[in-house]
Amino acid sequence: MAEYLNILTEEKNGILFLTINREEKMNALNHATLEELKAIFENVVDNRGIKAVILTGSGEKAFIAGADISEIASLNEVNARKFAERGQEIFAMIENCHKPVIAVTNGFTLGGGCELAMACHMRIASANAKFGQPEVNLGIIPGYGGTQRLTQLIGRGKANELMMTGDMIGADEAYRLGLVNHVLPTKTEAMEKAEELIGKIMSKAPLAIGMIVDCVNAVFLSDEDGFQTEANSFARCVKSGDYKEGTSAFLEKRKPIFKGE
Repeated sequence: MAEYLNILTEEKNGILFLTINREEKMNALNHATLEELKAIFENVVDNRGIKAVILTGSGEKAFIAGADISEIASLNEVNARKFAERGQEIFAMIENCHKPVIAVTNGFTLGGGCELAMACHMRIASANAKFGQPEVNLGIIPGYGGTQRLTQLIGRGKANELMMTGDMIGADEAYRLGLVNHVLPTKTEAMEKAEELIGKIMSKAPLAIGMIVDCVNAVFLSDEDGFQTEANSFARCVKSGDYKEGTSAFLEKRKPIFKGE
C-alpha cells in the first residue's frame, strides 16, 4: 500500500485500517483527501489480500468535521456541480465495494464526514459522536449524497428536520434512528467492535457478501428491479465454488473454507 499525505493506512489480518489524518483541521475533507480515498478504494477492489476496510478519523475530537470550508468558499455554479459529482462518485465507489466497509465515528461527524460514514456499509459510534448535516448554515445543502442516504437511513421526516435545521444529534439518538449500528463507550471499544464484526463477516463466503451489497443497494435504484437483482445474484452464487463448499461443509458437519470463487 502506497503512503498518502492525508490518510494513514495499515493492513492487519486482511483488514485495511484507514485513518483520515488531518487532526489540526478536524479531519476536514479537502480535494486531496478525497482523491486519496479514491486511489485507496481502487486498490481495495483489485487487492485480493484485502478482505475488509475499517475507516476512522485521527484524534478524539472528530471523525470528520465536514468538508474543507476554504475550498467550498471559492466555488461557483459551474465548478460546484463538478465538486458535488466528484464526491458522489467517490462515495458511490465505497458504497458499492464488494468488501465490507465499516466507519468508526468519534466526535464530530458532520457534513461531508457524515456523508462519508453513510456511504460505508455500517457505522459504529463512540459515545461522544455527534452527527449532522449543517450545510444550511453556509447557505448550501449536502452535496456528496447526504440528502439521499440520510433519507434512506432515517426516513423523510427526520432527514428533512436535521438538514433544514442544521441540528446535531448524539450517538444514542443516531442509534435510535438507525443511523448507526452500535454505540460503544470509547473509540477504542468502537474499533474493537468493528474488528469483531469484520472477523465474523470474513468467515463467510466473500462472493455472497458482495452480492448482498449489490442487492441492498438495488433497493434504492429506481431504474433497477431489486427482486431481479436478487434472483440473478442468487444464481451467480450457486455457480460458485463457495456454494459447493458451504453446502458440503454443512452436510459433513464441518466448518467451511471459503475461497471467494
